[in-house]
Amino acid sequence: MKKVLATLAGVALLVTGCSSGSSGSTGGSSSAPQAKTLTVYAAASLTESFNALKTEFEAAHPGVTVKYSFGGSSTLVQQLTNGAKADVFASADQANMDKAVQGGVIQGAPTVFATNKLTIAVAPGNPKALKTFADLTGSGLKVVVCAAQVPCGSATQKVEKNTGVTIKPVSEEQDVKQVLTKVESGDADAGLVYVTDANTAGGKVAQVDFPESAQAINNYPIAVVKDAPEADLAQQFEQFVLGAQGKQELTKVGFGTPAL
Repeated sequence: MKKVLATLAGVALLVTGCSSGSSGSTGGSSSAPQAKTLTVYAAASLTESFNALKTEFEAAHPGVTVKYSFGGSSTLVQQLTNGAKADVFASADQANMDKAVQGGVIQGAPTVFATNKLTIAVAPGNPKALKTFADLTGSGLKVVVCAAQVPCGSATQKVEKNTGVTIKPVSEEQDVKQVLTKVESGDADAGLVYVTDANTAGGKVAQVDFPESAQAINNYPIAVVKDAPEADLAQQFEQFVLGAQGKQELTKVGFGTPAL
């Protein structure tokens, strides 16, 4: 009987040892990366190119999810200064990035990563036969622009000032995608958008380029937000945008390369 008990005790110890070893082995091989979320506030005109970069960045950083908040740069700055938490801010102009810096919500010096310019978005086939910026003042023409505080609106005002042409829009939108949507839906005959927005509209609009747009080039700066929850990842994302992959996706949709 004693021999049986001893044998059973030995088996129990053997099973326990195997079980411990198995558990330890499982724990050691469980090296799944910690899930993290990188929050990026970005100008609406960056939607297509940044969504492409999201896929590439997440693939290069297992466990990381990039979460975007796209909108008018002025609106995003206001949200940040009001305490919204984000890791990266990418603006469609220098003026709104300067506001963010002055508001104390930016860490370090912003870097310009792209440029953009305006074009006239019209219905496919250009039924109103628009050819110039001045044509936007035509009688009965429904034109939509961005509001003055939005980068595309500020650029519009620069062109108006330089040309002496004053547009009387039927509405002023809070970001460039809203302008594009009104042209796509037929609510507007024409809208002033960025060339990148017209390029990525998938044939829903045609574009009428005008030389005066060169007088209102917008620089796009990017920066890490102060007290970013994921500061290290934010810096990596910024460098990703500034690097070869970022430039490739940006130029693909028509963004210009900033002068060094």
